[in-house]
Amino acid sequence: MIHIGNSSEIPDIKFYKGKIFKDHRGIFEKPFYANLDNMGFDENLEIIVSKSNKNVIRGLHFQNPPKGINKLIYCIEGSIRDVFVDMRKSSPTFGKYHFKDLSSEDDVSILVPKGFAHGYSVLSENATVLYLQSGIFDVEAEDGISYKSLNIDWGIDDPVLSDKDLNLNLFDKNNSLWN
Repeated sequence: MIHIGNSSEIPDIKFYKGKIFKDHRGIFEKPFYANLDNMGFDENLEIIVSKSNKNVIRGLHFQNPPKGINKLIYCIEGSIRDVFVDMRKSSPTFGKYHFKDLSSEDDVSILVPKGFAHGYSVLSENATVLYLQSGIFDVEAEDGISYKSLNIDWGIDDPVLSDKDLNLNLFDKNNSLWN
């Protein structure tokens, strides 16, 4: 993977370029290829595939320390607006958010490090998203903030959310343990 830059708003968020090979047979994608140890990944990996319909918002989720996880996100099908919020209270970008639109036409992945809330909205009729996570989901460490927090532009009307996500606290009432 080739590092192609960082978020202009939050430099800890990194963008990487993968490889897409197309020919008469179809497409072969290689979104993640590198020494992942240098990116905060070790032998405890979790790979997730999420399929969602238009106007779905998933998030904004994070895991509190010491169970925080890095996430590498790639859109396999469709298009999404990927959103990340700095939950680290001692960070100069605490409470700042930014987003990047990803699509299956790109070969761009986003590295969202520990200490960030993450979510996305589906801009296309449907979307399939691949996550590589640096640790295993831990329900005891799970937390999140409401999609209504911080006046985030999700790029959609009439959002569709899970009951859990509808009941998350606003950013100013969150229980983040990140310092």
